[in-house]
Parts: sequence; structure tokens; C-alpha cells
Amino acid sequence: QKTERPNSLSVPAAGESGLWTTRGEAEVKLRMGDSGLSAEPPVTIHQVFTSAVKRFGDYTALSWKDGQQLKRLNYREYYQTCRTAAKSFLKLGLERCHGVGILGFNSAEWFISDIGAILAGGFAVGIYTTNSPEACQYVAENCKANIIVVENHKQLQKILQVEDQLPHLKAIVQYKDALKEKRPNLYSWAEFMELGQNEPDAPLDAIISSQKPNQCCTLIYTSGTTGQPKGVMLSHDNLMWTALSTISHVRLADATVSQEVVVSYLPLSHIAAQMVDMWITMRVGGLTHFAQPDALKGSLVNTMKEVRPTAFMGVPRVWEKMQERMKAVGAKSSAVRRKVAAWAKDVGLHNNMTSLSYQIAKKLVFKKVRKALGLDRCTKCYTGAAPITKDTLEFFLSLDIPLYELYGMSESSGPHTISIPEAFKLTSCGVALPGCKTKLHNPDEDGVGEICFWGRHVFMGYLNMPEKTEEALDSEGWLHSGDLGKQDQNGFLFITGRIKELIITAGGENIPPVPIEDAVKEAVPLISNAMLIGDKRKFLSMLLTIKSNLNAESGEPEDEMTPEAIEFCRRLGSKATRVSEITGSQDRAVYAAIQEGINRVNEKSASNAQRIQKWTVLGRDFSITSGELGPTMKLKRPEALKIYKEEIEEFYKEVSSQRGRCTPKS
Repeated sequence: QKTERPNSLSVPAAGESGLWTTRGEAEVKLRMGDSGLSAEPPVTIHQVFTSAVKRFGDYTALSWKDGQQLKRLNYREYYQTCRTAAKSFLKLGLERCHGVGILGFNSAEWFISDIGAILAGGFAVGIYTTNSPEACQYVAENCKANIIVVENHKQLQKILQVEDQLPHLKAIVQYKDALKEKRPNLYSWAEFMELGQNEPDAPLDAIISSQKPNQCCTLIYTSGTTGQPKGVMLSHDNLMWTALSTISHVRLADATVSQEVVVSYLPLSHIAAQMVDMWITMRVGGLTHFAQPDALKGSLVNTMKEVRPTAFMGVPRVWEKMQERMKAVGAKSSAVRRKVAAWAKDVGLHNNMTSLSYQIAKKLVFKKVRKALGLDRCTKCYTGAAPITKDTLEFFLSLDIPLYELYGMSESSGPHTISIPEAFKLTSCGVALPGCKTKLHNPDEDGVGEICFWGRHVFMGYLNMPEKTEEALDSEGWLHSGDLGKQDQNGFLFITGRIKELIITAGGENIPPVPIEDAVKEAVPLISNAMLIGDKRKFLSMLLTIKSNLNAESGEPEDEMTPEAIEFCRRLGSKATRVSEITGSQDRAVYAAIQEGINRVNEKSASNAQRIQKWTVLGRDFSITSGELGPTMKLKRPEALKIYKEEIEEFYKEVSSQRGRCTPKS
């Protein structure tokens, strides 16, 4: 099967069954079922979009604030604008199966560039805004990008730095702010849209009608916690079918009944944000409102209160930040209000929906809390993309805001399992979407095995990476997630850890780090991040960070602690308000409280090998900019191990240092 096939032949190039490929221009065999959702006829993005225009033409599709002014596009305008963008891309020389890189914060232009690229026969390729110029170069070169769309001057600079290493690049488009310099092949958004304005329809229509549902249209680059990112090839069918299955599972309403509203703020280069903000909303005629670029630095809650979304997806860090802010507000409110809130929370957690006390609590407290968070219309609050602590889940449940966990990966077009009101268990990420199957590979005596997926949401393969594709997909076409989990008798999935994350001690003990890290954060509410160390080591140790405020401009953690953390210190009799005050003097009260919390966690540990022997408090919290966290705030363990190499080596020096008294990182 190694002979080169001419491109014109649409024969699957890889995988005996044709279920996967690594060639951008190839087609795959769809995992069709005999009945139900898995038997739904496959459609292209263009077919779904035109049907949305027919059904929801006058409904608002996209909205955003420009200064104080609210701007809108309805479905008809949205579709026409995407067509114009597609013609502009073709005029700039976009070739079939070449990338259009998009580097910037969520906006209407982001969506239009993405869909315009697909209609024109190219690949839509989101690039993380936090990427370095080298990382941008890798993605743009890997997908043979002909055009790169950037948000502003800052992102433009990254591309200009590596422009000479991008042989396929023909043009750059900047969609925000005026251009600071004139250069050949650099266009403002208005100039770019002007290019396609008077182009004939026929060439574009010919390209659109030649597209098939089993061909690639989007590349999602995994953020690559290890090695170079891989280009996950997603077909029209992957995106459109997954959106349909999700809609049916979570029961989203059609706009003709009641319009769903979502706020777009999570990185669009990530599949979760694309699936929710672009594709699911398009299929039901929903409205997507774009948050401000500083959403995650504090403005999100204001946007939420203005827009009042009906569904909201947050990564765990977003929910944790809300929890911290509410606890800080709670700490300041009057004693009576505090007592009422505490009582209502207690009622909420042990709620008996029919009880009188629950109804009273709902009127008195829950409504106000929901309103303050902008969640008063939101019946569907989701969390995903990283593990969330039981403490945070219980906190929101106690306020009558159940967080529905979802689980999946880029390679499964986003979701695989989702919790719903009728199927909800705390700490489970729900049951598989309709038409999708789960299998546990090599389960141990407790029923824990590697989670494997089957369904039309399973990706086509990694672009130009046959070995990696064969690692992810087995000979039958099951997708191996690399995650460990178990299922109960009702099909509820529980994630227990990651195969690659498992700590295997020098004594050969297998230890999943996340449950221990979560337990420490719960035992010591002062702790923001906890990272367990111990792979190939004689004992376990831990790096700890303290909850601190974020710089509104840079998103960097500051020295000043959060109000909740300061309050915690006050209760211990410590006057510290800054992280450096705690680490600098190894604040006795705080260090004793941390050790006490760790002792409590150790008492519950399954074996001696699972006890934390040493720990240290670092001088600042983890962040995306400093490299310990990925774009969805997931801990990048290999990176953190490199960054804190000295601190870690300190734990394992032969001379036994006093426990918990290691040099703090400043």
C-alpha cells in the first residue's frame, strides 16, 4: 500500500478499512450505524449553513460590543459575509487543502475567516494566541498555510518574525485596529473583504459542490504537552454529526421555539469552544455573543450579566475563580446574610426539590446568586477540558447550580460523554452521546482501563503523521484516549487519571496524581495549584502555589493574595497579604496549617507509598504565560518539571531536610 496515488483518485490512503488517513486531500469511510443518530445522512458545513439561513435567516447569529455600541449579524448576513471572505481567500491564492491560520481572540472575523476558508476548499486552522513565533511557524508550515489572519499588531509581529520560514504564505490579514505599516500582501479586514466583493459566484459554487462530508475541513492542533503539536484532521461529518448528537443529548431548543444564547470567550483554536460557539449554535439557530479580549482577566462576569446566556461552558479554572470571588464577597457580607446563605447552601446540597425549605432558599438566595453571576437564564452549565475538584462541584451544587461535566478530546471532535439533568452523578462526566460507544481497554481488577471511543465523532487522523495516527487508532478503528477510567452499571463514566500522568514510584507503585492534588486543595483552601512529584522516586513530594490576584493586563499572577486567601491567613493568626510574606519568612502559622492539611490527606491514603513526604510553597502561582498551564488551564506536567527542576531535586537530596521546609521559589 506504499505506492503514491495520484491526488485525483479518492481512495483511502491509510488504514486497511479506510477509516483513517493522514493525507489532507483524502477521504475516509464514515462509521455509519444502521439506526438512530448514527444512521443520519452525512452533510457538509455548507449544507447545514444554508439550511440555517432558510430556517433562521432573520435571527441574530453573532453579536458583540464595539465600545458602547452593540453590533449584530443575522444568519443571512453572516452567510453572505462568509461567502465574500471565501472569494477573497480564493483571490489571494488559497489552494485546495491548504491552511488559513487564524491567530487572535474570539470575534465575528474569526468565525468568518474559519467558515470562509472551509467554503473556499481550504482548511480552517486556529492558532493559540499564547503561541510563541516559533510555535506559530510550526503550525503554519505544517498545514501549508497560504493565508494567516491575525487580530492585531502584536500577533502580526509574531508572523513577520517567521515569515521567511513560511514558503506557502501568500498574504496576511489583520482584523482589528488600523495597520501600523504598509507592506505588500498585508491587508486590513476592510481591504480583504473588498477583494471578494465583486468576484463571480460560479468558481466558489463549483468548489462548494465538490466538497464531501468525509473530507477534512478543519485542523485542530493539540496544544502538545509533550513533543510537537499534532494536526487533528476533522471532516465536515465529524463536526456536523457531533453537533447534532450533542444537541439531541442535551436537548437544545431550536431558535423558532426559544433561542439559545452562548458567550464566546474560550480559545477558538480549541475544539470545545468551536463546537459550542460555532457549530452547535449554527444547527439550532442560536446566538453567539463575543466577550471582551480581557474576559479571563475579569470582564467575563460583566458580559455574562449583560448577555444572560442560556448555556455556558467553563473550564474548571473559570468555575474555581467564580467560587473564590463569591467566597470573598461572602466573607465581607453581614453576619445575618452569611447565616442565611450558609443555611441555603446546606439546603441546596442536600436538596429535596419539593421541600418547603428548598423553595424558600431558592427565592431568598439562589436567584440572587445566579443573577450576580449572569446565570439567571442558564439551565445548562458545563465544565470540561481539564479535571475539576469535587469541592468546586459541591460548592455550585449547593447554590442550585449543577455543573454538568463533559469529557472528550480534539480527536473526538470535542464531546464523548456529557452529564445531563436526567443523568447526573457528582464526579462522573456522564454517559456517551447518542450514536457513540465507550470501551475500556485492558481493565484491572477494579474495572479501571483505558477509555476508548467509537462513533462518527472520531477524527480522520493526524495530518502527515502515520505513526502517531496508528498509536491513537487501533486496527478496528477505536480511538484510544490515553485516559484511565471506569464505568458503573448504568454507563456513567468516571475518569481516574491519565496513563501518561501516572506516577510510578521507584518501588513500582502506580499512583494517579489528580485525586491526591485535589484532596490537598480541598484540605487547604489557601492552595491554588498542587503538583504531585514522585515518578521513579523513592517517595512522593509536592509543589504548592498560593491563591493570588491576576494582573488585569498581562494575566500574570501577582504577589498579592486573593481576599479569600487573606481571610484564611487571618483565621490562622497570620497578617500576611502577599505570597512573598508567607514564603520569605516561612510563615509559621500558614506552614503549620498546610502540614496539618497534608497530614489529613495522608491519613486517608490507600498505602504508605501514596503519602506526601515533603512539600514546598512556590513564590508565584502557575500561569499560561510562565508555561505551567496550557490554553485551557490544564497543568502541563512535563513543562512544570523542567521549570522547577531545582526545587524538585532539593526534595530528593540524600541529607534529609526538615519536612516542608524547602527553599521557596521567588
